[in-house]
Amino acid sequence: MKRIIVNADDFGRHVLINRAVERGVQDGVLRSATLMPGGAAFDDAVLLAQRTPALGVGIHLTLVNGTPVLPPREIPSLVTEAGVFYDDHNVFAVHLLRGQVNLDEVRAELAAQLRRVETAGIRPTHADSHQHMHVLPGVIDIVLDLCTAAAIPAMRAPRAPLFAGAFGGVGQIVGRAGLSVLARRAAVMARRRGIRTPDRFAGIVAGEAVDTRVLTEIVRASVDGVTEVMMHPGTDNAVLIPACLWDHNFEAELRAVCAPEVHDAFRAAGAEPVNFRVFMGGESAWSTACSRCDNKDISSRSKEMASSWIVLLRI
Repeated sequence: MKRIIVNADDFGRHVLINRAVERGVQDGVLRSATLMPGGAAFDDAVLLAQRTPALGVGIHLTLVNGTPVLPPREIPSLVTEAGVFYDDHNVFAVHLLRGQVNLDEVRAELAAQLRRVETAGIRPTHADSHQHMHVLPGVIDIVLDLCTAAAIPAMRAPRAPLFAGAFGGVGQIVGRAGLSVLARRAAVMARRRGIRTPDRFAGIVAGEAVDTRVLTEIVRASVDGVTEVMMHPGTDNAVLIPACLWDHNFEAELRAVCAPEVHDAFRAAGAEPVNFRVFMGGESAWSTACSRCDNKDISSRSKEMASSWIVLLRI
């Protein structure tokens, strides 16, 4: 059976992202979103989730390019002088690799983010993170601890295709390779905790839009199992680009999830649009495969190389 999770990241970041999520569920193939705990439109997103039972809602853990839940004075190693997270994920990654990030503060902040989501009445279907920071060494251990304690059944493993989208140079390829190594390691660690991951991950991990053509191709190429497609739909580029500090075509992704061509591709492929609730029973093939992996599969040298490579990634 082919099951495809089209997930909208940054749910709750802006009301125009929330409106895109709502339309994507009503008129399209969107069935999943991850809620940003510190987002300016968090409360609006919660209300939307409550009236949209078809939408599975996960948690979009945030350590960069956003606002913390805890007071900045309690997490000084994570924030700028302005009391917000660093916008550039490279800065966070470098600080982490240099030992300048206090992991106790990371744990406290992510726990506070999870509490905020749970207090709002949302039981997360899964966990992922803004710009994939959850797979970094040290951070992944904390995320898995929180998922285990909260009985969150699944997690994103962003194994990025090396050559998806436009060529961004050698640095991009090296960065994607590093991300894939870290994602594979994270999936193995998750499996050992009983936390599942999709069999495959799709979505362009370099800021380009998953437009109608790209999403149609992903669906047509789908195979049996669970595939997650990462997307960032929104309703107004002119507002969202400056608000999110990201030159992204949000509107193209909204058009894609609602496009008749995409609906047709799902039917032709015999694929079902689902959310992460599929992991509340059964196992993904990827997780099963990971159970056969051992430490030899991911050497300490590979971990060190991946930790360095992530700094080069354009996410």
